Amino acid sequence: MSEEIKEEVVATEEPVAAQAEVQPKNWFDKFFGVTKSGSTFRIEIVAGLTTFMAMVYILMVNAGMFANVIGGEDPYGAAYIATAIGAIVGTLLMAFLAKMPLAQASGMGINAFIVYTLVLGGTGLSYANCMVFTLLDGAIFLLLTVTGLRKKIFEAIPAGVRHAIPVGIGLFIAFIGMQNAKIIVGNPSTLVDFASFNLLADTPFVTYDVAAGVGGMLPAIIAIFGVIAIAILSKKKVKGAILWGILGSAVVYYIALAIALACGNEAAAAIFDSISLSNPFSAFAAWGKDSAGAVFTEGFNFNTYLAVEGNTVGSLIILLLTTALSLCMIDMFDTIGTLYGACSKGNLLDEKGAPLNMEKMMLADAIATCTGAIAGTSTVTTFVESASGVTAGGKTGLTALVTGVLFFVAMFLSPVAQLIPSCATATALIWVGVLMMGSVTKIDWEDGADAIVAFLTFIIMVLGYSISTGIGMGIIAYVIVKVCTGKIKEISIPTWVIAIIFVATFLLT
Repeated sequence: MSEEIKEEVVATEEPVAAQAEVQPKNWFDKFFGVTKSGSTFRIEIVAGLTTFMAMVYILMVNAGMFANVIGGEDPYGAAYIATAIGAIVGTLLMAFLAKMPLAQASGMGINAFIVYTLVLGGTGLSYANCMVFTLLDGAIFLLLTVTGLRKKIFEAIPAGVRHAIPVGIGLFIAFIGMQNAKIIVGNPSTLVDFASFNLLADTPFVTYDVAAGVGGMLPAIIAIFGVIAIAILSKKKVKGAILWGILGSAVVYYIALAIALACGNEAAAAIFDSISLSNPFSAFAAWGKDSAGAVFTEGFNFNTYLAVEGNTVGSLIILLLTTALSLCMIDMFDTIGTLYGACSKGNLLDEKGAPLNMEKMMLADAIATCTGAIAGTSTVTTFVESASGVTAGGKTGLTALVTGVLFFVAMFLSPVAQLIPSCATATALIWVGVLMMGSVTKIDWEDGADAIVAFLTFIIMVLGYSISTGIGMGIIAYVIVKVCTGKIKEISIPTWVIAIIFVATFLLT
């Protein structure tokens, strides 16, 4: 066949093929645009499964955190169901509203902020009070998205602070993971210390106390080797590396306990005796009693906070403003960064380089946060692990639909999830901390002004055990540096307002 004839055949065949490709096969295909996007149902289903495997760990990790503050007979079960509902609603909104292959769940970092800073940090705030803050966060985010003010607020935060926030949150949650696994322990003289593995000092292999939980060398060993296993799996590009790391750590944990039990270890025997499998529907009952709607039934009762010496109605108002603002800023930065990062991996960007359906995805995030607060969980946000599904070929909302359905199924497996020890879920906290450290390279360390702003932001987050305090100090430092270097005109009005609010917080609360 001559070249001229070949070109003619190609010229006549390509339009027909292109036309055939865009024809929807059924309602799902037409609604999600699977064929039109160049994807297939098989690819979308595999991508949805991949995303689920990469982020299902949040059900266990978030439940483990909130079990410390919810109360009731089954706080873990209540937190597990609340987390699952937030993930289901957020992911299905991504599927049907934004029609994008991304998934949502309770955000790492924000959950630690609520549990360890607001509730357990001695503020006098209750779990239900913090759901009010989360609801306000969602409402503010919703308002900013609808009105278009989100961009101005984002621009009001100094670049040094924006780049330092992920670093600080990563260090913060990694520190919490190490504490949960007893890798980092308390010390009267230095406040913190590294766990002892000294066999000559008769360091116990494992200990158990109903209040203190599992101790000794075992949980620390499991967490250290678990996070290294996750790193190795990630290096080899194994799908769901975090989940396999958690499950593998749990298996090794129980094998080690079984060996200790065979050797006559009393602590191991006590741990096995404490294990019991409950009816999966009891978690729903606990959720309905202790979490669902707590934001309305108990959330607006701040008597415990006001009972703390020095706390007043005025300080409460300032706390409401600064906390809701901090939650919203963390949520906004996390969401925007995740959307750009995940969508770029699948070429899901428009001609200007912005993620497709950006506003609808932000709207889905805001609505999911409000719903999550009512359900009883912390801020629901788009997960960076969604990039795993996008990398697997997911291009449409069908990927998100598959992930959402799998979260629904997982909602009935809380008794099994409750068997995962905290030292195993700690591996996820530490590894997420590793991943979030990547933003440190965006900080201009050659610029002393930018460097000190960023440094104060993340170091105070970790050592001050408060994410919002770190953000506040970073913004205040930025304003001081600009004023003292004769660049006061570079400070925008919104930045001044945010800085003043934080100064009032530090002076009055």
